[in-house]
Amino acid sequence: MENNNDIEVTDMTVTSEPNQGGDEDFGPLIDPGCETAAPEVYPRLWNLSAGHMVKGVIRADAPARPEYVAVPVRPGLWDEANLKLSLAITKWNLLWEASQFRRRFFDEEELPPSMNKIADQGDVNVIFVPRTQSRYHEYAPLYHLLSRAAVQRHGLPLLQRGQWPFVTQLDNIDDYLPSDFRDRLARAWAGTVWRHLMPQPHSGIGKFTNDDPIRILAHDLDFWLPPVTQVLEDYLREFPVANNGIVPGPVPLADGSVLPGATTASPRTGGDLWCGEEEAADSVRRTVEAADDTGRLRGILETVRSHRCEDDFSPHWSSAREDFERKLYHKRAKFRVRFVELPDTIPVHSPEMEVVDQLLIGDFLALLDTRDRTIVVLLRSGFTKLTDVAEIMGYRTHSAVSKRMDHILKQATRFARTLDS
Repeated sequence: MENNNDIEVTDMTVTSEPNQGGDEDFGPLIDPGCETAAPEVYPRLWNLSAGHMVKGVIRADAPARPEYVAVPVRPGLWDEANLKLSLAITKWNLLWEASQFRRRFFDEEELPPSMNKIADQGDVNVIFVPRTQSRYHEYAPLYHLLSRAAVQRHGLPLLQRGQWPFVTQLDNIDDYLPSDFRDRLARAWAGTVWRHLMPQPHSGIGKFTNDDPIRILAHDLDFWLPPVTQVLEDYLREFPVANNGIVPGPVPLADGSVLPGATTASPRTGGDLWCGEEEAADSVRRTVEAADDTGRLRGILETVRSHRCEDDFSPHWSSAREDFERKLYHKRAKFRVRFVELPDTIPVHSPEMEVVDQLLIGDFLALLDTRDRTIVVLLRSGFTKLTDVAEIMGYRTHSAVSKRMDHILKQATRFARTLDS
């Protein structure tokens, strides 16, 4: 690896910023009866200023999107190798303002092998976290947005305030978390974010099946990690700058040139990113907005809503289901759907059936599962023999198709009755 310590920066002095620590001496768990579990201060996430390690930083003019990289850190074991790794991670993460340029603050021998592998890739923006089975450190921003009620409802522990980006680890966090932590967190987060994805009244997450696309999206922690990280950095860029006397300007390199796309600066101060349920709720809202900065989330939601099928809904009533059925079964024209069984052929619509702009078949197909829908499409495409349909679908005989046709017939009968009612 090239010598990356090519930036002429000021000395590594520590600013006199007040200690942001607080509760860490009491371990990672919170007694539910103590003040730190009150809704005014729980949940809570905080940041430690880079001023605790450096006097000056550089800021990327166009920060690259950060990614998380997990490295093996042995908590509580402070031998030389582990101490070197922990200190390198701390310094690297505190230099979040440098973004993709932070590798340039390090000589090759300063970085342990696990970090060197990343630095060797060039100017990349990564956040280092300890590798754990639970992946708590990657998902900490999402976890610390959950209200106390949500945490306890899903059998998760009340943890002391989280820190971002990761700086130090005194305990093995996995010792305090359930073995299915990730699944529990996914359910808790989905319940928290759901009202932003499905704002219709009386359309809670329990009114939809586990296979509903929006419900799956709500549970996808990896989908929500980039937008919540963006919100965190947006908050941090609003923090005041420490008065360290660093004049903003070009970043000089050791060879006399300047680093393009970067500016010298004093580090920003640290502090709470959010504290209490009210601020956390606002951060959840901002996370949803960040997920839709380019219209990506909005496009997904609109696509799902316009292509819903009956199987997306649970048996429970919801206003979303009512809207779906109103659109599906709205009154158009009075007609009956009849199926006529012909030898070696398929049930077909009788000639007296009236179809308005192909809406009937589209609405009916929405009620069928994938294989039943495939059968109907094949039959309408000219494959009139059940043996042909069975061969295309990979069945050995046409008996499986016949059984599915019986099911389709029953579905069509119920569908027709709703149109006549």
